[in-house]
Amino acid sequence: MSGQILWVIMPYIVFTIFIGGHIYRYQHDQFGWTAKSSELLEKKKLAVGSTLFHWGMLFVIGGHIMGILIPEGFYHAIGVTEHIYHKMAIWVGLPAGITALTGLFILTFRRLFDKRIRKTSSASDILTLFLLLFVMFSGVAATFLNIDSKGFDYRTTVGPWFRQIFLFRADASLMESVPLWFKLHIIMGYVVFILWPFTRLVHVFSLPLKYLTRSYVVYRKRSKRNMQHM
Repeated sequence: MSGQILWVIMPYIVFTIFIGGHIYRYQHDQFGWTAKSSELLEKKKLAVGSTLFHWGMLFVIGGHIMGILIPEGFYHAIGVTEHIYHKMAIWVGLPAGITALTGLFILTFRRLFDKRIRKTSSASDILTLFLLLFVMFSGVAATFLNIDSKGFDYRTTVGPWFRQIFLFRADASLMESVPLWFKLHIIMGYVVFILWPFTRLVHVFSLPLKYLTRSYVVYRKRSKRNMQHM
């Protein structure tokens, strides 16, 4: 019964809150639909941490797409064997995860121990960072513990389970053999996606498209003549 709740019912609850929460937040809190910039308070650690985290996350997300959304049969069709794929996942995925996690540690340290930034931080800001740390750490740990080429193949279990959610055919039996670290990583992902619409993470969906079409801002030097008329 617990398997049905975790792997069949919970995904739909999570997606409902994730989508509905964003709609509600956008309609009732558009002014808060952004991440408050703290660059004026501290720049060095922000530059290093943000760069490491965001670049690492790009590769992490790419790895999740390759391993979960793309079926195993596709790789066989293009000649990528299990051994080759496993090497790619380890030699690319693990460094990417460590890079993103390192950046997140720097950003968390900055948020907690810089007095000025700590005073401008909300409980939601700090909670978000800790949740992301748990998700990233569990993901890196799961990858590291699966470094053996004969280890667990999530493409035949987690991958089909996840894809079947969108076909409304989620199968809890696919998750029975999944190691604890992978299950913990998924459950922590549930928590992040549930809280996502109500935290600063919504800024991920904020694309500054208006900047492409807005008029230029023209700055003019104030002349002495204008100063005299004031």
